[in-house]
Amino acid sequence: MNRAWTLRGRQWGTTSPHPAPTWPSRLPPSFNLMTISNIASQRTRQILKHLHPTVGSPMSADAPWRATFLSHVQQMDSPTFVLSTLHPSDSPPASIVPRARTVVFRGMWASLPVNPKNPAALNPDTYRTHLPSITTDARMDKTPELLKTPSGPEGPQSGGGGPVEGVFWAAEAQTQWRLRGRAYVIGPDIDSEAAAPLRDALAPYMRRTGATAGGPWSWSRELTAHFGNLSPLMRGTFRNPPPGTPLGRKPEKGLGLGQRVEDVEDEVARRNFRVVVIVPEEVDRVDLSDPERGQRWNYKFVGTDDTGEWTVTELWP
Repeated sequence: MNRAWTLRGRQWGTTSPHPAPTWPSRLPPSFNLMTISNIASQRTRQILKHLHPTVGSPMSADAPWRATFLSHVQQMDSPTFVLSTLHPSDSPPASIVPRARTVVFRGMWASLPVNPKNPAALNPDTYRTHLPSITTDARMDKTPELLKTPSGPEGPQSGGGGPVEGVFWAAEAQTQWRLRGRAYVIGPDIDSEAAAPLRDALAPYMRRTGATAGGPWSWSRELTAHFGNLSPLMRGTFRNPPPGTPLGRKPEKGLGLGQRVEDVEDEVARRNFRVVVIVPEEVDRVDLSDPERGQRWNYKFVGTDDTGEWTVTELWP
């Protein structure tokens, strides 16, 4: 398969305030056009950081799989997928065991789908990301698994970085999407100093859209908007008795099944509500729409969040 690479970048001249990059007179055998492209991209990012130090993200383009992934998810009757985490086993010998559950895709972080029934105040359209998000209850096992430490009063509300894998089967597109990476939990303390490492971990992937209307963007407002985006009955599930506890154990006052929550600041429900944001590091796409010729691609993020690039490899299905 022939591929053409086009290099575009800044033209350096004698009047430029930035010195031209220095190129070696002889290139090693491993030095190819992709290497040149990466160097040019890094140099462009350095210039942008110098000119605009408040840029939200150094990334200059969407992840190459984002548009196709979203188009497939939008075709699904219900945007559910299987999320797997690692769980510390209590049974001897102590070990790590897998845990999988079906969850609902709630959109890309910082790009919440518009819902006219959402009573919460929304953030301005400031950022665009490729970070899938879900909602969960802090009392469920996945929360401490991702935080890698106990949740609740004795542990942090926001944080994480635990390894995950999410698998989508988009039936209409006859395509399986497998996303591997890290996941972070966003809770009521998201604006605190304790949650600064989480904000620092996600911020590089939040690429500015150029929109300026609507005022400053807020982490806690985005969290509340996710809560408001749920139906009143779904919001009420965060007032359920603790998930997984015996029926014979009487729940605390105010907890019970079938409640409807209209107030997006409901104290009890919001104490248990969390948003989980996945940072994909590798995406596997298998297209089986043509039964005679399956196709498969691997997208891998190589480098750091500041200077990384997505590489794409076509594979045998």
